[in-house]
Amino acid sequence: MAQAQAQDADTRQQIADAVESAARAASDAAKVASNAVKTQNEEATKILNDFAEIDFVEIAMVLVAAWVIVAASKRVLPFIAERGPSQIRLYFLGSVPIVRLVVLVVATLWIIPIVFNITFQNFLVIAGAASVAIGFAFKDFVSSIIAGIVAVFERPYRPGDWVEIDGDYGEVRSVGLRAITVCTPDDDVITVPHEHLWKKNIANSNDGTHTLMCVADFYLAPDHDPGRIRAVLRTVALTSAYLSYDKPVIVVLAETPWGTHYKLKAYPYDMRDQFVFISDLTVRGKAALREAGGREVTATAAHGFDA
Repeated sequence: MAQAQAQDADTRQQIADAVESAARAASDAAKVASNAVKTQNEEATKILNDFAEIDFVEIAMVLVAAWVIVAASKRVLPFIAERGPSQIRLYFLGSVPIVRLVVLVVATLWIIPIVFNITFQNFLVIAGAASVAIGFAFKDFVSSIIAGIVAVFERPYRPGDWVEIDGDYGEVRSVGLRAITVCTPDDDVITVPHEHLWKKNIANSNDGTHTLMCVADFYLAPDHDPGRIRAVLRTVALTSAYLSYDKPVIVVLAETPWGTHYKLKAYPYDMRDQFVFISDLTVRGKAALREAGGREVTATAAHGFDA
């Protein structure tokens, strides 16, 4: 009997030891799992990589390479465009902002993983903080940048286009990420933010083509033969040294209370000659109209007609 009780006591002790060992093992496993989860959470919420892990040499090489490519594209492509055929000039000029945008995106995507610990949690934190900062401090600036990115793809204007924005007319010299530069006929350089894309109408005279329509205006007293005058003005345009023969020559007229308004519409071979072309049409057109018996109406005469 005593021996049986001793055996039962030993068995219960063994069972108790086994249960305690199992509980201790489970507790250790829970601690290890908890520490692992805690470590993962710390790694996930760490925004910046450790300073020693950041490869500053690689970052510098990426920045230098991006700067060299962007600077070279801003110089080489316009250089080729100005010295090549006028038909391909706009293609080279229009590729400058596209190259710059692609290079900046690639460089940014390259550098971000080197500096930041990119996780979904960090992305939400960074995006939220950036949205608040941008919304209050850089609203107009970011609006211009977003409009600039849209302009690269929608192409309402390109380098080499002749545009009118908010009353300013000129040639688009460069398309930056925030603004464009426009050179007016008076050789003034105007900086226009892309933000105007959301608010203003943009008139593009050539829209990426190598020529644009030019209009010469003539004002005549009504006592003349309009058929003959139209033929004379058409001949003036067809004999111009600046004319592009691939485009039509159009003469339209409209009667006004003080006389007849003629518009001679034609296209120059090179749009950079548009003002010389209009001057040529005007000078030779006036002489041809006098020979054809047309009598031009001046401002004073126009008031006389109104009276």
